Amino acid sequence: MTTLKLGFIGAGFIAKFHANALKFVRGMDLAGVYALKGAEELAAHARKIGVGDCQVFSSVAELCNHCDAVAVLVPNFARIEVIEQIVAAVKAGAALKGIICEKPLGRNVAEAKRIVELGREAGIPNSYFENQTYMKSVKSTLAQLAPQQKAMGPLMLARAFEEHAGPHEGWFWNPTRQGGGALLDMGCHTIAANWFMLTPVGKDVRFLEPVAISADTCLLKWGQPKWRAQLLDTMGVDYAKTPAEDYASGMITYRNPDTGQHVKSQFSCSWMYDKQGMRMFMDGLGPGYGYELNSLVSPLEIFIGDAAAEAVADAETALEKSTASRGLLTVVANEPDLYGYVDELEDARDAFLAGRDAQFNWEYGLEITRLCMAAYLAAERGHALDLTDAELQGELDTYVPLIQQGRGAEVLHVM
Repeated sequence: MTTLKLGFIGAGFIAKFHANALKFVRGMDLAGVYALKGAEELAAHARKIGVGDCQVFSSVAELCNHCDAVAVLVPNFARIEVIEQIVAAVKAGAALKGIICEKPLGRNVAEAKRIVELGREAGIPNSYFENQTYMKSVKSTLAQLAPQQKAMGPLMLARAFEEHAGPHEGWFWNPTRQGGGALLDMGCHTIAANWFMLTPVGKDVRFLEPVAISADTCLLKWGQPKWRAQLLDTMGVDYAKTPAEDYASGMITYRNPDTGQHVKSQFSCSWMYDKQGMRMFMDGLGPGYGYELNSLVSPLEIFIGDAAAEAVADAETALEKSTASRGLLTVVANEPDLYGYVDELEDARDAFLAGRDAQFNWEYGLEITRLCMAAYLAAERGHALDLTDAELQGELDTYVPLIQQGRGAEVLHVM
């Protein structure tokens, strides 16, 4: 089996998650990393867990010249600059077989379009990493219900929720750097997951046409004085001045172009889920059938009493974003596999070695960004938007949400 040498640009939380996922991926090694900070630690971790002889490189160009493919895992505000450097390296002779970009593709439509343009300039395959659409439970659901879809018709309603207590790093909380709050951070997941689940079996991932959207953005927990002060102290972000939403929900209507049928996607995401840890919940209904998926339903539970918890406190040992180290804990034995990271890496490996884009490419990522921006605009205006309107589509090309501009206090309630 041919082995694809993968390079990481970025060495933060998500990079370590992908490195851990590589333990379960054959034919792909982590060959190198370039990052402004954390590169040595990530390389040592990769070598320790046996996912490749990972070397630290001094520039994006040097990394590109020693790898078969690279994954852009840097913060949202740095994406374009990094991808421009990758394209320059390719034009200078780097023989890359593919480029991966972690979600979201851009902080707004203009940024996402620029990244798509850069991908075309590079002239090599690409992959947009949206892990929830790759979850084994999602793929198994669609395979199990394929006969029902054929006999009874496709799904009519899909709902997806992603919730946890908040991000790990300060830039993620800053809407001018991240691009928003929970909606852009997690709405890209829930919107993509529903669109994928609603798509009739055998059809392209962009087969269903978005026709309408409504949404609401709120600041429920982190705008309160106590929690606002904690956020300022721990993350250096002042939600009294530049708040972002910690809860968002919305509804998207899609049209089946073959039948004219409308189907509904309900999405919700939050940074105020102070329970077991990160929860992904999806369910859906078709004519005579349905499904339900909950990432916190595990075959393993552990109980830790007060005395034992005080002796050893490490809340995230059991589960990403866990907020407790005692009591009855849900334990996920293999989070990278459960959340779809293993499968998206495998898809990128197979696609790049075959000389084609992955199942979800940057053009698809652009459409997810467009839907996220439409959700922000619908929330600002307080009513549903017609996504088939050409004038609205043109407006979205240059639209930057008030929250992303640092003007969130104009649309969010801060106590």
